[in-house]
Amino acid sequence: MTLAIGDKVPDFELVDTDGVPRTLSHGDATSATVIVFTCNHCPYALAWHDRIARAARDYADRGVRFLAINPNDSERYPRDSYAAMTARVARDRDAWPMPYLHDCTQAVARAYDAKTTPDVFVVDAAGRLRYRGAPDGDHDDESQDAAWLRDALDAVLDGRDAERAQTRPVGCSIKWKA
Repeated sequence: MTLAIGDKVPDFELVDTDGVPRTLSHGDATSATVIVFTCNHCPYALAWHDRIARAARDYADRGVRFLAINPNDSERYPRDSYAAMTARVARDRDAWPMPYLHDCTQAVARAYDAKTTPDVFVVDAAGRLRYRGAPDGDHDDESQDAAWLRDALDAVLDGRDAERAQTRPVGCSIKWKA
């Protein structure tokens, strides 16, 4: 299934690196949720991580919740295991202003038709998809500061459609189980 802009997104429950179950529908977001499929080893995900984390901090007081989800097959990619995720967050908790969730069955990534790490989804308070794609136009250009993600969030928070509601996600392909 491919989600289209305006579709209701599927709910889920995944465990974060603290062992806490998190859901899309029961959280602290009042205006929007950003779901970022990401991982520990992809150079694109790593390049965009700080920009996404800054956006999470910048929008937290506006009722926006960020959820990072690692969907990769950790048997083939041990750097993406739950233990490696937990260690990464523990090493630098300040770099993680969002829960880091483990999609060990890959069911959530499949339900969202996630393609890459990162692949960003902005969901409004009604649970409808409002943006999907890359955080900004260039993983190597720190100055872009997740501009596409920020533009989409500003539109959702202002009650309007994003000018750029969908972009091509750019990054490493999700490492699917065989």
